[in-house]
Amino acid sequence: MAQQGSKSVKFHCSVCRDLLKEPVTIPCGHNYCRKSFISRPDLEKNSMLEGLGEDLKTSGHQAASADLCYAGPEDVSCDVCTEKKQKAVKSCLVCLVSYCEKHLQPHHDSSAFDKHKLVKPSNRLKGNICSTHNEVMKTFCRTDQQCICYVCCMDKHKRHVTVPVEVERAEKDKDLKMNLQEVQKKIQTRVEEGKVLEKEMEGIKLSADKTIEDSDAIINELVSYIKEKGSNLKQQIKSQQETEESRVKELQNNLEQEITELRRKEEELKQLSDTEGHTEFLLSYSMMSKLSENTDSPSFKMCQVKYFEDLQTAVLEARENLKAFLSEEWRKITLTVRSVDVLLPQIEPKIRDDFLKHSCQLTMDPDTVHKNLFLSNQNRTVSDSAPNPNIYPAYKTRDRFSIQQQVLSKESLIGPCYWEVEMKGKGLSVAVTYKNKNKLDQSEFGSNNNSWRLDCYKDSYKFRHNKITTPLSGPLSSKVGVYVDPRAGVLSFYSVSDTMALLHRVQTTFTEPLYAGLWIWKSYWAENTATFNEIK
Repeated sequence: MAQQGSKSVKFHCSVCRDLLKEPVTIPCGHNYCRKSFISRPDLEKNSMLEGLGEDLKTSGHQAASADLCYAGPEDVSCDVCTEKKQKAVKSCLVCLVSYCEKHLQPHHDSSAFDKHKLVKPSNRLKGNICSTHNEVMKTFCRTDQQCICYVCCMDKHKRHVTVPVEVERAEKDKDLKMNLQEVQKKIQTRVEEGKVLEKEMEGIKLSADKTIEDSDAIINELVSYIKEKGSNLKQQIKSQQETEESRVKELQNNLEQEITELRRKEEELKQLSDTEGHTEFLLSYSMMSKLSENTDSPSFKMCQVKYFEDLQTAVLEARENLKAFLSEEWRKITLTVRSVDVLLPQIEPKIRDDFLKHSCQLTMDPDTVHKNLFLSNQNRTVSDSAPNPNIYPAYKTRDRFSIQQQVLSKESLIGPCYWEVEMKGKGLSVAVTYKNKNKLDQSEFGSNNNSWRLDCYKDSYKFRHNKITTPLSGPLSSKVGVYVDPRAGVLSFYSVSDTMALLHRVQTTFTEPLYAGLWIWKSYWAENTATFNEIK
């Protein structure tokens, strides 16, 4: 009322003290009842209207401030407010009530609330109440790993191991700190590995650029035939560079995602560590997912940069052998491009489309084929019978398999390679082996430490290495897929149909160049054939 009285004074004439009638403003800014003037005075500021404007501003500001105190959908509201709920500034773990600034005041003024625990506003206070007995849960049952009330201690959890929530919180805090340290350590490790990948990327580019430059200098010395092949070679180098750089980028992206996840986990652990309510902490902690160890990325180490040295050596050798040599060795050169010596973790293919990216077309070496075996289909098919017995001349002077009906591929297995063998007949063996440079090893595949063999029967599979035989299970198929990565030391055999089923996987260290091998079993009543499929 006093405020209204003060406002009404502003509507009275300063001379007659009555309510303004036809109010006017004189040059000094005050308001009076209308009066006639000989000359029109200058217009000046209206003090009354200014005062009213200030009142309106003040009242509007107060209303806006009041609106800011009201609880929104995302805020914790005061449980005591009866009309429009204001924002809570604290929650009491004893009262299990959230208070605004006004209703919190008794907790500050009265000593009766000295033992009450005030924490940040929380909407989860009801989680501190036992749903069975409607009592505050101040005890933790270690037997059942849950928070309980004092009634639960005397009832369902009577003979269980129990401790106050404060004690359990202290124990969990230790575990939390260890997890936090582990996350921070992993972040640091991944950051350092990211720097290694950056160095690898730089090395790949520098080495690839240098190789292109050197290859161009050599190819330019040769005839137009060599230049045409050199153009293809450059394209393959660029393609391989992009492939390797793409692989590094993929690993970098994986690292960045893992670092982001680890930092998110770090922040989550930090926020949980700041939780003041013990019960709330324990409830949140029990729902927190453990740090996964299976998603860790592989570790990286710096290696000597020598990515394309094998290619350069092959090109120099090709220069000396001219057209005849290049027509025979060109496949070897292009495969060498694929074997870039980047010592980064190789991601092993999982689906057939991934395997086909590493497909290689193999042919069989006539100089190694047993005399009872015959090649056809541009040396991609081998059989134990021939349409023409005189299809091959005498083999006596050649270093070939003379005991077992075996044959080797003409091409060595350079870089990650995948090929498929189509089988017909009683059965055969698919093998990967070293090739003795001086004299062909006459022993059967899998009987020594230099070869690995998969026996394919009509109703089963067996793996044999160094005279040890391992029975295998898997879906039967007339087609077998073989994947080998010499650098990673991985050799895998697959049963191929509409899907690919892993039959056996070898993890070892290959110390010599590898070749594919086939062993056609002797059969007197049926023809056995095997074909290196042409994968397009």
